[in-house]
Amino acid sequence: MGKTKSSEVAEKGSRPDSRGMSRILIADDDRELCALLADYLRREGFEVDTVHDGEAVLVRLRDASLRPELLILDVMMPGSDGLETLRELRQQHRLPVIMLSARGEPVDRVVGLELGADDYLSKPCLPRELLARVRAQLRRQTLPAADELNLGPLHLHPAERRASVEGQELRLTGAEFALLLTLAQHAGEVVGKATLTRLALGREIERFDRSVDVHVSRLRRKLSDASSSAPAIEAVRGAGYLLVTQRP
Repeated sequence: MGKTKSSEVAEKGSRPDSRGMSRILIADDDRELCALLADYLRREGFEVDTVHDGEAVLVRLRDASLRPELLILDVMMPGSDGLETLRELRQQHRLPVIMLSARGEPVDRVVGLELGADDYLSKPCLPRELLARVRAQLRRQTLPAADELNLGPLHLHPAERRASVEGQELRLTGAEFALLLTLAQHAGEVVGKATLTRLALGREIERFDRSVDVHVSRLRRKLSDASSSAPAIEAVRGAGYLLVTQRP
Protein backbone atom coordinates (compact mmCIF):
# COMPACT_ATOMS: atom_id res chain seq x y z
CA MET A 1 0.00 0.00 0.00
CA GLY A 2 1.15 3.57 -0.62
CA LYS A 3 2.18 5.65 2.33
CA THR A 4 -0.01 8.42 3.61
CA LYS A 5 1.24 11.97 3.53
CA SER A 6 1.65 12.03 7.31
CA SER A 7 3.59 8.74 7.38
CA GLU A 8 5.95 10.07 4.72
CA VAL A 9 6.53 13.12 6.91
CA ALA A 10 7.20 10.93 9.96
CA GLU A 11 9.76 8.77 8.16
CA LYS A 12 11.52 11.62 6.35
CA GLY A 13 15.02 12.36 7.54
CA SER A 14 15.04 15.65 9.43
CA ARG A 15 18.27 17.20 8.23
CA PRO A 16 19.02 20.69 9.53
CA ASP A 17 17.19 23.15 7.32
CA SER A 18 19.48 25.38 5.28
CA ARG A 19 17.11 28.33 5.78
CA GLY A 20 17.33 28.03 9.55
CA MET A 21 13.67 27.08 10.10
CA SER A 22 12.83 25.82 13.58
CA ARG A 23 12.06 22.10 13.60
CA ILE A 24 8.89 20.97 15.36
CA LEU A 25 7.78 17.42 16.09
CA ILE A 26 4.05 16.70 16.51
CA ALA A 27 3.18 13.44 18.30
CA ASP A 28 -0.50 12.51 18.10
CA ASP A 29 -2.29 9.33 17.03
CA ASP A 30 -4.94 11.44 15.28
CA ARG A 31 -3.34 11.44 11.82
CA GLU A 32 -5.86 13.86 10.34
CA LEU A 33 -5.19 16.40 13.09
CA CYS A 34 -1.43 15.88 12.69
CA ALA A 35 -1.65 16.64 8.98
CA LEU A 36 -3.79 19.72 9.58
CA LEU A 37 -1.49 21.18 12.24
CA ALA A 38 1.65 20.28 10.30
CA ASP A 39 0.39 21.99 7.15
CA TYR A 40 -0.60 25.09 9.14
CA LEU A 41 2.76 25.36 10.90
CA ARG A 42 4.67 24.78 7.66
CA ARG A 43 2.81 27.69 6.09
CA GLU A 44 4.05 29.78 9.02
CA GLY A 45 7.65 28.91 8.21
CA PHE A 46 8.41 25.88 10.40
CA GLU A 47 9.90 22.53 9.49
CA VAL A 48 7.46 19.94 10.85
CA ASP A 49 7.61 16.16 11.33
CA THR A 50 4.86 13.94 12.74
CA VAL A 51 4.82 10.66 14.65
CA HIS A 52 1.95 8.78 16.24
CA ASP A 53 3.17 7.08 19.40
CA GLY A 54 5.44 7.73 22.33
CA GLU A 55 8.19 5.32 21.36
CA ALA A 56 8.64 7.10 18.02
CA VAL A 57 9.15 10.34 19.96
CA LEU A 58 11.90 8.81 22.09
CA VAL A 59 13.59 7.29 19.03
CA ARG A 60 13.82 10.71 17.41
CA LEU A 61 15.16 12.34 20.55
CA ARG A 62 17.94 9.76 20.74
CA ASP A 63 19.13 10.76 17.27
CA ALA A 64 20.70 14.22 17.24
CA SER A 65 20.08 14.56 13.49
CA LEU A 66 16.32 14.08 14.00
CA ARG A 67 15.91 15.94 17.28
CA PRO A 68 13.37 18.80 17.15
CA GLU A 69 13.63 22.19 18.80
CA LEU A 70 10.09 21.87 20.16
CA LEU A 71 7.70 18.96 20.77
CA ILE A 72 3.90 19.09 20.59
CA LEU A 73 2.81 16.00 22.52
CA ASP A 74 -0.69 14.52 22.79
CA VAL A 75 -1.66 12.90 26.09
CA MET A 76 -3.78 10.05 24.71
CA MET A 77 -1.67 7.80 22.47
CA PRO A 78 -1.34 4.03 22.07
CA GLY A 79 1.35 2.23 24.04
CA SER A 80 3.21 4.72 26.22
CA ASP A 81 0.87 7.69 26.49
CA GLY A 82 1.99 11.30 26.38
CA LEU A 83 2.46 11.59 30.14
CA GLU A 84 4.64 8.46 30.31
CA THR A 85 6.61 9.68 27.30
CA LEU A 86 7.08 13.09 28.92
CA ARG A 87 8.27 11.51 32.16
CA GLU A 88 10.88 9.47 30.31
CA LEU A 89 12.14 12.18 27.99
CA ARG A 90 12.53 14.68 30.84
CA GLN A 91 15.20 12.44 32.34
CA GLN A 92 17.56 13.57 29.57
CA HIS A 93 16.04 16.30 27.40
CA ARG A 94 15.14 19.92 28.08
CA LEU A 95 13.50 20.85 24.78
CA PRO A 96 10.23 22.82 25.10
CA VAL A 97 7.15 20.57 25.29
CA ILE A 98 3.58 21.70 24.66
CA MET A 99 1.02 19.12 25.77
CA LEU A 100 -2.27 18.64 23.91
CA SER A 101 -5.20 16.79 25.42
CA ALA A 102 -8.88 16.27 24.80
CA ARG A 103 -9.12 15.86 28.58
CA GLY A 104 -9.39 19.49 29.54
CA GLU A 105 -9.82 19.01 33.28
CA PRO A 106 -7.58 21.23 35.44
CA VAL A 107 -6.09 18.17 37.16
CA ASP A 108 -4.85 16.85 33.79
CA ARG A 109 -3.21 20.18 33.05
CA VAL A 110 -1.52 20.17 36.46
CA VAL A 111 -0.23 16.61 36.02
CA GLY A 112 1.28 17.48 32.65
CA LEU A 113 3.00 20.56 34.05
CA GLU A 114 4.21 18.67 37.11
CA LEU A 115 5.86 16.11 34.85
CA GLY A 116 7.76 18.86 33.07
CA ALA A 117 5.59 20.19 30.25
CA ASP A 118 6.31 23.83 29.44
CA ASP A 119 2.76 24.60 28.32
CA TYR A 120 -0.58 22.84 27.93
CA LEU A 121 -3.51 23.26 25.52
CA SER A 122 -6.87 21.51 25.54
CA LYS A 123 -8.23 20.01 22.31
CA PRO A 124 -9.84 21.12 20.17
CA CYS A 125 -7.66 24.21 19.96
CA LEU A 126 -7.42 26.86 17.30
CA PRO A 127 -4.30 26.43 15.14
CA ARG A 128 -3.46 30.10 15.62
CA GLU A 129 -3.55 29.64 19.41
CA LEU A 130 -1.13 26.73 19.12
CA LEU A 131 1.03 28.86 16.82
CA ALA A 132 1.14 31.62 19.44
CA ARG A 133 2.24 29.12 22.11
CA VAL A 134 4.88 27.64 19.79
CA ARG A 135 6.31 31.06 19.00
CA ALA A 136 6.34 32.01 22.68
CA GLN A 137 8.32 28.89 23.59
CA LEU A 138 10.83 29.32 20.77
CA ARG A 139 11.18 33.05 21.40
CA ARG A 140 12.13 32.32 24.99
CA GLN A 141 14.97 30.11 23.76
CA THR A 142 16.45 32.86 21.59
CA LEU A 143 16.15 35.93 23.81
CA PRO A 144 19.39 37.90 24.25
CA ALA A 145 21.25 36.39 27.16
CA ALA A 146 21.39 38.42 30.35
CA ASP A 147 24.48 38.70 32.48
CA GLU A 148 25.32 35.89 34.88
CA LEU A 149 23.67 36.17 38.28
CA ASN A 150 25.11 35.03 41.58
CA LEU A 151 22.75 35.04 44.55
CA GLY A 152 24.54 33.37 47.41
CA PRO A 153 24.94 29.69 46.49
CA LEU A 154 22.68 30.10 43.43
CA HIS A 155 24.44 30.74 40.12
CA LEU A 156 22.54 31.45 36.89
CA HIS A 157 24.11 31.30 33.44
CA PRO A 158 21.48 32.74 31.02
CA ALA A 159 23.63 32.32 27.90
CA GLU A 160 23.68 28.56 28.51
CA ARG A 161 20.29 28.35 30.20
CA ARG A 162 21.96 26.68 33.20
CA ALA A 163 21.56 27.07 36.93
CA SER A 164 23.49 25.56 39.83
CA VAL A 165 23.48 25.62 43.62
CA GLU A 166 26.83 25.23 45.35
CA GLY A 167 28.22 23.84 42.11
CA GLN A 168 25.45 21.25 41.73
CA GLU A 169 23.59 21.74 38.47
CA LEU A 170 19.82 22.02 38.61
CA ARG A 171 17.97 20.04 35.96
CA LEU A 172 15.39 22.60 34.88
CA THR A 173 12.95 22.76 32.01
CA GLY A 174 12.97 25.87 29.87
CA ALA A 175 9.93 27.24 31.69
CA GLU A 176 11.46 26.57 35.10
CA PHE A 177 14.72 28.28 34.18
CA ALA A 178 12.89 31.30 32.78
CA LEU A 179 10.83 31.62 35.96
CA LEU A 180 13.86 31.26 38.20
CA LEU A 181 15.79 33.83 36.16
CA THR A 182 12.88 36.29 36.31
CA LEU A 183 12.55 35.88 40.07
CA ALA A 184 16.33 36.18 40.51
CA GLN A 185 16.41 39.38 38.48
CA HIS A 186 13.80 40.76 40.90
CA ALA A 187 15.22 39.15 44.05
CA GLY A 188 13.68 40.63 47.16
CA GLU A 189 10.68 41.93 45.21
CA VAL A 190 7.23 40.41 44.88
CA VAL A 191 6.54 39.49 41.25
CA GLY A 192 2.89 39.01 40.30
CA LYS A 193 1.67 35.89 38.52
CA ALA A 194 0.56 37.89 35.50
CA THR A 195 4.03 39.41 35.20
CA LEU A 196 5.72 36.02 35.61
CA THR A 197 3.45 34.50 32.98
CA ARG A 198 4.26 37.27 30.53
CA LEU A 199 8.01 37.54 31.18
CA ALA A 200 8.86 33.90 31.82
CA LEU A 201 6.25 31.93 29.88
CA GLY A 202 5.91 34.36 26.99
CA ARG A 203 2.15 34.74 27.04
CA GLU A 204 -0.66 36.44 28.93
CA ILE A 205 -2.18 34.80 31.97
CA GLU A 206 -5.54 33.06 31.51
CA ARG A 207 -8.51 32.71 33.80
CA PHE A 208 -7.91 29.96 36.40
CA ASP A 209 -4.35 29.62 35.07
CA ARG A 210 -2.17 27.65 37.52
CA SER A 211 0.83 27.18 35.25
CA VAL A 212 3.09 29.48 37.25
CA ASP A 213 2.03 27.83 40.52
CA VAL A 214 2.92 24.36 39.24
CA HIS A 215 6.25 25.44 37.78
CA VAL A 216 7.15 27.24 41.02
CA SER A 217 6.24 24.15 43.04
CA ARG A 218 8.69 22.10 40.98
CA LEU A 219 11.34 24.81 41.33
CA ARG A 220 10.97 24.85 45.10
CA ARG A 221 11.53 21.11 45.32
CA LYS A 222 14.60 21.24 43.08
CA LEU A 223 16.15 24.13 45.00
CA SER A 224 15.44 22.49 48.35
CA ASP A 225 16.79 19.12 47.19
CA ALA A 226 19.99 20.77 45.94
CA SER A 227 20.89 22.47 49.22
CA SER A 228 19.32 23.65 52.45
CA SER A 229 21.06 26.98 51.84
CA ALA A 230 19.51 27.52 48.41
CA PRO A 231 17.27 30.58 48.00
CA ALA A 232 13.62 30.02 48.80
CA ILE A 233 10.60 31.02 46.76
CA GLU A 234 7.85 32.38 48.97
CA ALA A 235 4.22 32.89 48.01
CA VAL A 236 2.73 36.26 48.92
CA ARG A 237 -0.99 35.72 49.12
CA GLY A 238 -2.90 37.65 46.50
CA ALA A 239 0.27 39.25 45.13
CA GLY A 240 2.67 36.71 43.62
CA TYR A 241 6.04 35.17 44.43
CA LEU A 242 9.23 36.39 46.08
CA LEU A 243 12.76 34.96 45.82
CA VAL A 244 14.39 35.12 49.23
CA THR A 245 18.18 34.81 49.07
CA GLN A 246 18.83 34.74 52.82
CA ARG A 247 17.02 32.04 54.75
CA PRO A 248 16.36 32.57 58.46
